[in-house]
Amino acid sequence: MIASSWLLVAFPALGALVLLVGGKRTNSWGHLLGCATVAASFVYALALFASESLSQAADTTLWSWIPVEALQVDFGLRIDPLSMTFVLLITGVGALIHVYSIGYMSDDRDRRRFFAYLNLFVASMLILVLGNSFVMLYLGWEGVGLASYLLIGWYTDRPAAATAAKKAFLMNRVGDVGLAIAIFLMFKHIGSTSYDAVFAGIGDVSPGVVTAIALLLLLGACGKSGQFPLQAWLPDAMEGPTPVSALIHAATMVTAGVYLIARGAPIYNLTEDGRLVVALVGAFTLLLGSIIGCAYDDIKKVLAYSTVSQIGYMMLAVGLGPFGYALAIAHLLTHGFFKAGLFLGAGSVMHAMNDEVDMRKFGGLAKKLPITAVTFGLGYLAIIGFPFLSGYFTKDAIIEAAFGQEGWRGWVLGGSALLAAGITGFYMTRLMLLTFFGKERWRGATSADGREFHPHESPRSMTAPMIVLSIGSVAAGGLLIGGDTLAEFLSPSVGALQVSDHGVLPHALIPWLTVLVSALGVFGAWALFGRRDTSVERPERVSWPVRAARKDLYGNALNEALVATPGMWLTRSAVFLDNRGVDGAVNGLAAAFGGGSGRLRRMQTGFVRSYALSMLGGSFLIVGALLLVRFG
Repeated sequence: MIASSWLLVAFPALGALVLLVGGKRTNSWGHLLGCATVAASFVYALALFASESLSQAADTTLWSWIPVEALQVDFGLRIDPLSMTFVLLITGVGALIHVYSIGYMSDDRDRRRFFAYLNLFVASMLILVLGNSFVMLYLGWEGVGLASYLLIGWYTDRPAAATAAKKAFLMNRVGDVGLAIAIFLMFKHIGSTSYDAVFAGIGDVSPGVVTAIALLLLLGACGKSGQFPLQAWLPDAMEGPTPVSALIHAATMVTAGVYLIARGAPIYNLTEDGRLVVALVGAFTLLLGSIIGCAYDDIKKVLAYSTVSQIGYMMLAVGLGPFGYALAIAHLLTHGFFKAGLFLGAGSVMHAMNDEVDMRKFGGLAKKLPITAVTFGLGYLAIIGFPFLSGYFTKDAIIEAAFGQEGWRGWVLGGSALLAAGITGFYMTRLMLLTFFGKERWRGATSADGREFHPHESPRSMTAPMIVLSIGSVAAGGLLIGGDTLAEFLSPSVGALQVSDHGVLPHALIPWLTVLVSALGVFGAWALFGRRDTSVERPERVSWPVRAARKDLYGNALNEALVATPGMWLTRSAVFLDNRGVDGAVNGLAAAFGGGSGRLRRMQTGFVRSYALSMLGGSFLIVGALLLVRFG
């Protein structure tokens, strides 16, 4: 079956092609085709997973893609434990999101085109994780960027959506430059971009170049996964429809950066400095995302910054090298379940509340939306690390591995992860209380478009995927972590999982400490928001930390000052030099010749006496020059 693994990509790609080319003729059944193609890819992935041992990588070459002298790139796919893990996540969760979209987008007249873009997104993501070279990965990488631009900017009548799409596209280009330069360095020093050749030859490359490649790959990962300093686009991506938010933030796009680092494990294993930078970026980002998540009243923005924080945990884990590669993938899988469920639950709330996103206008919705409340609640318990749910096993394992590092690294990395766990308990409990419990603040209020609220449960096409995802939120963590099941399965791709025998804290203490800190965050949220009514109006005077958090901890201002403004000045300087320098020199030379020739033309009068005088003057000049040479 490996020889026909191209069908994994072909199914959703064909669906996108038919829906885009078929146009309005496919309106009545386009959404069904979109769901069927992704479901077919998932079923085929299950069959491939069950029929093959996957004990080692198997490559399939479809054709020679770039045969240019020394640069030989095949259009090929790699089937191994790491790629198949991502394929099952992308197609499985992607299929559920497709089904959910049938109900959510039922009133959209362009629903068929929306499903075409979803299929294009899934196909691009599958190319990214299945490619057998860094160039193939880059092909899927750019395809995902294009599809995300189309989906984030879906509501073309909203200026905010257009701005968010452009912001995501441009900020991802910054990271893509790093990935492209890393591939250039691989080809320069190794002579190939295929995984086999790069990983076999990277040991012969100088340590400085290896570190440079690792840091450039990290830059690419920060762009796609919304890590500092390229995280600002991710919350703005909430301008797209809720299924897009679930697809981008849970199972596909944001996981691409983690996949890139894990796939490049042989490179990072050779550079301790590179791994340390990855871990520090992850630790800083998980704190950044969790702090900002406390300040927003927009339910989707809170979940967006939650994604920034949770991806930070994964980046921290892959930065631990052999101590964390498998743990990062485990948390990535469980995050795919509970975060997709949370986003779809938020979409269900919006569906019931006239697309309102302000949690201060919610309250008491558990009675009106019981299925949404239960499934959302299970996702909430999973993300805060409630004992024996998915997040408890995977996130706590990362915290334990971080504290397992020696010296200041253990305190900084482990302390950051532990503190963020407590903050996660706070902002997620705040979201849960404001949305589903307490006073029904929506009574007598109106949505942004002036309509009154009439909460109601979502249709089955929306609730069924939420129920399936909630089951994963409960059970996935124990199945993946228990007995090191996932770690042993991934060992052919990322190496064996190592367990630290030392560390700055006793291993037996860390799970209890994590639960205690998370419980403190939950209690703090209950004390502030569960025991008192929440005003629909935002207070005018707040403390400076809250003001800073509401401004995204000045992340946009930082990017504006360090990148955007210098970039604009550099562009203007280049335009000035081009207009006044290059063009000025060319135009000035042309004007000089034109003016000079015009003046010389005036000497052509047609009078013989004028020509005779000119000849006489020229003769005197020649004689004078000869005398000067002779007697000077």
